[in-house]
Amino acid sequence: MMSLAYRTRPLPAPTIELGGYVGIRDGGRLAAMAGRRTAIPGYREVSAVCTHPSSRGRGYAATLVCAVVNEMAKYGELPYLHVRQDNLSAVRLYSRLGFGGTRTLHCTIVTHS
Repeated sequence: MMSLAYRTRPLPAPTIELGGYVGIRDGGRLAAMAGRRTAIPGYREVSAVCTHPSSRGRGYAATLVCAVVNEMAKYGELPYLHVRQDNLSAVRLYSRLGFGGTRTLHCTIVTHS
């Protein structure tokens, strides 16, 4: 999971402990994944949606996001997510799946070296 995340850059870091994940394997390799992360009352974040570059265009991300959202619905949670504005393929996917923009956040990533 971490290898796929670092390759595709959603960088879920320790989010594995915060919620369940689903994935699709292709030839024994993790080709795509998506999961659940931060929860606030009534809401849950769709997290770490990523597809290996060699597996893109097969509908894996849409399948996994729908699976995650359907699981949230069982618990009455409303899904939300964040996406970089320059990640146009992800923006289009999330729009097709019914997500819409509500606000733009400006973030600075700080790391400890």
